Amino acid sequence: MAYLTYTKLPIGAFNEKEYGNPFEYSKNDDASTPWDGLQFDHKIWVGDMCNGSGFRYGNVMKTVAYIAVDEDEDGPVIEKWNIKNNRAYF
Repeated sequence: MAYLTYTKLPIGAFNEKEYGNPFEYSKNDDASTPWDGLQFDHKIWVGDMCNGSGFRYGNVMKTVAYIAVDEDEDGPVIEKWNIKNNRAYF
């Protein structure tokens, strides 16, 4: 996954700590997510526009982000990413 220039209404950006890859994120403006009962506050924009939606649902905090990276029979597979340089655009 990589940084995108077509992020819709970005509110901030961060760098994934282990590899240093930059990501932008926006507020989750969807009325619902594919998983009932789970709240994801953000869309993390990733380089997957050809094979998917271009974003992953997640929650970005100050030093970590919880991101739904896949789905299995039990629902979303959520990874915890350590992040750095989290900066708000406003």
